[in-house]
Amino acid sequence: MRFQLLGPLSITDGHDVVVLPPSKPTALLAALLIRPGSVVSTGHLRDVVWGADQPATAKAALQSCVLRLRRIFAKYGIEDQAVVAVAGGYSIQADADTLDLLQFRQVVARAAAAGGEAELYGLRTALTLWRGPLLTNVPSDVLHRDEVPRLAEERLRVLERVCDIELERGRSREVLVDLWEATRVYPEHERFAEQLMLALYRTGRQTEALAEYHRVKRHLRDELGVTPRAELQRLELAILRGDYLGPPDPAPPARITAPAAPAPLPAADPPPPLPAAAPADDSPPASPASMASPASMASTASADPGRPGRLPGPARNGDAPGEPPGDRAPSSGPEPGPEPGPVPAAPLPVVPSFTGRAATLDALAARLTAGRPAGPAAGDAAPPRPVTVVLSGAPGVGKTALALHVAHLVRDHFPDGCVLLPMTRPDGTALTGEEAAAELRRARPAAPADGHGALLLLDDVVHPDQVRPLLTARPGAAAVVTSRMGLAALVATHGGTVHRLGALEPEESYALLTAVLGAERVEAEPDAARLLASVCGHFPLALRIAAARLLTRPRLRIADCAAWLRRGLPDRLALADDPRMSVPLLLDGALRRLPPPLADAYLRLGPVAQGPLTAHRAAEALKVSEESAEEVLERLHDAGLLEEGRPGAFRMHALLRAHARRAGPHPADQPPGQPPDHPPAVLGSPSRNGTLSPDGSRWPAALP
Repeated sequence: MRFQLLGPLSITDGHDVVVLPPSKPTALLAALLIRPGSVVSTGHLRDVVWGADQPATAKAALQSCVLRLRRIFAKYGIEDQAVVAVAGGYSIQADADTLDLLQFRQVVARAAAAGGEAELYGLRTALTLWRGPLLTNVPSDVLHRDEVPRLAEERLRVLERVCDIELERGRSREVLVDLWEATRVYPEHERFAEQLMLALYRTGRQTEALAEYHRVKRHLRDELGVTPRAELQRLELAILRGDYLGPPDPAPPARITAPAAPAPLPAADPPPPLPAAAPADDSPPASPASMASPASMASTASADPGRPGRLPGPARNGDAPGEPPGDRAPSSGPEPGPEPGPVPAAPLPVVPSFTGRAATLDALAARLTAGRPAGPAAGDAAPPRPVTVVLSGAPGVGKTALALHVAHLVRDHFPDGCVLLPMTRPDGTALTGEEAAAELRRARPAAPADGHGALLLLDDVVHPDQVRPLLTARPGAAAVVTSRMGLAALVATHGGTVHRLGALEPEESYALLTAVLGAERVEAEPDAARLLASVCGHFPLALRIAAARLLTRPRLRIADCAAWLRRGLPDRLALADDPRMSVPLLLDGALRRLPPPLADAYLRLGPVAQGPLTAHRAAEALKVSEESAEEVLERLHDAGLLEEGRPGAFRMHALLRAHARRAGPHPADQPPGQPPDHPPAVLGSPSRNGTLSPDGSRWPAALP
């Protein structure tokens, strides 16, 4: 028989496990096992069992408690593990074979002596002995106050060493899941935060690393009133400077997949490929269960996960396969020298369980296929007229998923194939028009003789100038442009139609949950499913995240999941095993793209955005004129962060409103001597010189 302390206190014979009930003998046994082989004083044992409320006959009561514990041992046939009375107290003998705590310490000591990969293997083996929160069935305030933190620290030291070894060997990706969980369970443990920032930075996710620093800083300030330690501050500065911080973790080995077997992709707005920054916008996860990102799918489809994917059209004589890019990063721009030879093109991801948007889908399909016969056309047919469609809307609303789904519906009308071209780099910054054109040339074969062109999916466009050089690259081509911005300037100069996407309708959300979770589970709790859809704001990305949580926890009731999410919006709309699947990080990334005056306005409007948001209400909140407030509302609407209501009024979606309240300015962030509700100097400033926004466009330095 064996005692288990590293979790609920239990007894096991190697097959069956008995978790002891909360009782005074259980507390007594825990106190003895924490110090195996040592004499534990009767005074300490009385404190453990009764605390400050010791009975008048505590000495006799302790002897009675020892007798009850011995009867428990007899019940389970472990009389050999005797509780021995000695002068001044009691003791119990144990070794690594009979107590998991001693086995843990033994394995850790042997691993440390072995060194190298053997040390890593041994430490990970030791960590598997922990079975959850310590001593949850032991009713003793003294043990939970004095002993549980000490034991937990032993595990944290081992986990910290494991992560150090992985980072020293350049395996940053292997520790991301461990570190992401550890930083959330132990938010005050700054060393874990430091390791997570370093791992994110080395895997090309600079913005997420900086976001982690600001999360830790905010937590320490709000909860403890302190600032991060010097090592964390130095690391943040090094990341901001782009310093070399050790070997970058290479992307997973790439595989070439056949076009006939496209990788699955869900109907939610995804984060960007390999995001070093905040999630870009709209590449959905790979499957409802795994919620993998398009980056992970792309890595199985082409040699470079950040490069365009291509959906080939019907086979025709003379067609050349698509050519994925070589080893150069998108930010490097065109370089001299020979291009890599053609290889099979990466398939365009499929969107499983796509639901809703029926009217928009019909309109898009009709627009894209007008005048385009299905399959190869006659050689003397005139090229179809170019078509441009813009899909705009808030982050996470499903723009990329809709674009991918319609591309598969109309693929037969584009014999030259369909190309998915991300318009942002992994760090979230925008490609220039020249860089995007170079990427497109590497992704597309030579133009066919009939001139039918391709369908271009230009994903997460930040500025019209990125797109203009691509729309005239080949006659007969069509383009679906996804962007958080309205891109009115693009439509004004190049024509096209605009579809602004909002949240799903309630029945569409219900259908999506049914498609992902299964009809049996949803129909067992129909009202709870509708509540969950409402809590998620009917946003596809949020619904997918909630559904993934339910899929991985089949015993979790939908009602309990909805209630849990509701108490922590939007922070709980995130998946621990993939930080890219996170509504707050997606919205943080959208906020960072805004010029500082608009970002500040968004944060200040969040707390007052319940109900219609008029220029008058915005002016009061921002302390500016109504004319300036109206301009702010228009620009936030164009950025996808406000929805249009009746004329002259806007509204902020509930998820965005919760995010703005969470991320809003803290009084400690105000300049010295300035009241907390005072707007920043840039709002209402008379300066008109202008400044460049993150996408390279020129915004006024001061709102009018």
